[in-house]
Amino acid sequence: MPRVREVEVYRIVLPFGRRSESLLVKLTDYAGMTGWGEALAPDPKTFSRLEETLGALLIGVDWEHPDALPASDPAVDMACWDLWTRMRGVPLAHAIGGDRTSLMATVRLTPDTSAENLVARVNQQVCAGYGHVTLDVRPGWDVEPVRAVRQAYPALTLAVDGGGSYTDDVQLVALDSYGVEVIERPFAVGDVYRHAALQDQVSAAVAVEVRSAAELDDYLTLRAARVLLLRPTAFPSLTGARRAHDRAAAAGWDIQCAGGQGAGLARAATVAVASLPGCTLPCDVTQPPRANQIVTPIVGANAGVVAVPLTQPGLGHTIDEARVRRLAKDHFRA
Repeated sequence: MPRVREVEVYRIVLPFGRRSESLLVKLTDYAGMTGWGEALAPDPKTFSRLEETLGALLIGVDWEHPDALPASDPAVDMACWDLWTRMRGVPLAHAIGGDRTSLMATVRLTPDTSAENLVARVNQQVCAGYGHVTLDVRPGWDVEPVRAVRQAYPALTLAVDGGGSYTDDVQLVALDSYGVEVIERPFAVGDVYRHAALQDQVSAAVAVEVRSAAELDDYLTLRAARVLLLRPTAFPSLTGARRAHDRAAAAGWDIQCAGGQGAGLARAATVAVASLPGCTLPCDVTQPPRANQIVTPIVGANAGVVAVPLTQPGLGHTIDEARVRRLAKDHFRA
């Protein structure tokens, strides 16, 4: 039975790329076992809230399972799962029901200055072993680049991600003629009827991202999509992410796990969730820069394949605590 004797929370700023923030939580039990969790782009008030409440919530409290604790923060939930599975000597992937040893990966490519440049970048990724590419599209950057990539690579599996930037479906319907497998997040979150109308017009599967199983139910009821874009760190708990997975799988949807940002812990949790049996599409944990990670081995794809760590308990990675301390902008211990 876990019993936490010390809690540490770090707010770190990642040194590369957009210098995004992560909130890291470290739990230490009375036997010296540790568990770590990460929340991405935390609300500025989260750090002070955890400083006020987390010690009283966890220190000296006996608990049988992470689900027995009150929901407080995704990083706390992840750290509890990591500690609980490390104590039992089992990988997180197995503890939540995963059954895969490796995952196929997609690589995400952002818009470029020209379609020709984009084709050259696709060529680099295909040569690196990727057989699935996701192109970020926006109004004004959609049909031409997708057509150019398809002409260069007739057999390549392509998905597009609209990032919620579209307000009508004309260009999205046009993309369907280029053999796009999935159209991710075409419209704003919650615009169920617009998603449903698009799905009725295209052979590609529409993918939606939700933050709760209840939100997913609205899309399921209207058959507004055929793919769940599952981002585990967007849910308050890993159990909540698993619940959404179960509902989507039961409805016959495909599932893609995504989570390529952060310092490595959130990516590791994404890989664990992606090992669930319903996650049938290539996962997305490849967003650069990988040099931001504070875990060993780093989480990412090799020749388009992501390994699921099954020989180590918990998240399956070692934390570079010295680097965490160097990157920390705020820190407290309770």
